[in-house]
Amino acid sequence: MRAVILAGGLGTRLAEETELRPKPMVEIGGRPILWHIMSHYAAHWVTEFVIALGYKSEVIKRFFVEYTRYIGSLSVKLADGAIHHHEPVGVDWTVHLIDTGLETNTGGRVRRVRDWVKDGTFMLTYGDGVSDVDIQALLRFHRQQGKLATVTAVRPPARFGELQFDGALVAAFNEKPQTGEGWINGGFFVLEPSVIDYIAGDSDSFENDVLPRLVAQRQLAAYRHEKFWQCMDTLRDKRLLETLWQEGRAPWRAA
Repeated sequence: MRAVILAGGLGTRLAEETELRPKPMVEIGGRPILWHIMSHYAAHWVTEFVIALGYKSEVIKRFFVEYTRYIGSLSVKLADGAIHHHEPVGVDWTVHLIDTGLETNTGGRVRRVRDWVKDGTFMLTYGDGVSDVDIQALLRFHRQQGKLATVTAVRPPARFGELQFDGALVAAFNEKPQTGEGWINGGFFVLEPSVIDYIAGDSDSFENDVLPRLVAQRQLAAYRHEKFWQCMDTLRDKRLLETLWQEGRAPWRAA
């Protein structure tokens, strides 16, 4: 089972952080959000990744090429540059870093990695959102439905606090309520390889072009996830995720 992660966008809504690095490399707790997403998959036994690159792809490539050099204690033999690690790296992932073009849309990026996912069911998500979704339960649901695609549907937290009234008095105040109406695309897809046949080319948006085509053919199932999900679209989102991590309250944190 491989997980494709879309990591090629410009991240313009988080320009304060993405001028020098792609959004998936913006750090939460000292590690890129991309690493957090991959760690969540790995905790559910998905350890092979296809990263669809675009904007500032060299930053992501450098991170993985140099990953083991900076983990734990090590000894360096200066005469020949040999490095000896004194502790295990802690991860056993295979990461395929695939350039999918600077201007390619989300659907086009999936189409460009088709050779890496053509052999069977695969997962797909965005490089800027974390969740505590049960990946194995999601996969079981997908197989039970027998459709070409499954999307994880979420109800994001409301931006403002919620007041509940008892006459003129406030009966309850919920600082971070989950919105009670409407479900949105939370990423964390499970797809069959034939989904790629629904993608016409580089300009196709996975959300605006491909998903509606699947809906029209009744081939898109929805796995409803009631618990934590949070994207990182703005600096405010980034600060929220950082606070959760630093306070030990990050629901997506692998055990």
